[in-house]
Amino acid sequence: MQGSANLNIMMKAARKAARGLVKDFREVENLQVSSKGAGDFVSRADIAAETALRDALLGERPNYGWLGEETDEIAGKDPTRRWIVDPLDGTTNYLHGLPHWAISIALEHKGEIVAGVIYDAAKDEMFTAEKGGGAFLNDTRLRVSDRHRMIESIFATGLPFGGRPQLPAILKDLGRVLPASAGVRRMGAAALDLAYVAAGRYDGYWERGIKPWDVAAGLLIVREAGGFVAPIGEAGSIFDSETIVAANGAIFETFAKVIRDS
Repeated sequence: MQGSANLNIMMKAARKAARGLVKDFREVENLQVSSKGAGDFVSRADIAAETALRDALLGERPNYGWLGEETDEIAGKDPTRRWIVDPLDGTTNYLHGLPHWAISIALEHKGEIVAGVIYDAAKDEMFTAEKGGGAFLNDTRLRVSDRHRMIESIFATGLPFGGRPQLPAILKDLGRVLPASAGVRRMGAAALDLAYVAAGRYDGYWERGIKPWDVAAGLLIVREAGGFVAPIGEAGSIFDSETIVAANGAIFETFAKVIRDS
């Protein structure tokens, strides 16, 4: 898949940062970790990956801004463009030796995501998209699933941990989605949940309490694969509301209504 210069920079940076993550993942029991809160850990590998990504991306585009999970936000000389990065989405999976985690990189231009990369280094799956250019998994064009009925569809979500306030709402969501669907999966990596919707592996995904770096790349990849993405509340934005609902076009309205009614 032939991408723009920016997309190629993003893919190159993801692969470079992934080398250190994969090396440490093989020795996960030796990782030094510090607590950021109940059930939420940041590893030495996580911080090193963000540093590598920041150096690579800002090294190529020094005027762009920066928003990352682990480091301070940087206001770029070009106020219209910024990188939005999660160096290790699925940190808890990573620290437990579960091979389901990813690097997520998005490029925002004038408030809109115009390029996205999600790299699942453990499986060597590179999900990419540019606005108007389609979505790809490595060199294969992606399309969302074509299922038309929720009862035949599988959905993904994120479950709050450590006493986070979203628990009552998500339990209500599950109480409505589970009886109406073929199942719900909780794999622990929001970026990959969205990538899997784009690939047709999931038919839909929703979550409450997300951050921009969790979903910025994935929301574009889903849209470019033919899916729909919106905040759970119909007003506002995904980033401001910290909520997201995504699905293929055939079931999006039905699925979103189930979530919104709960």
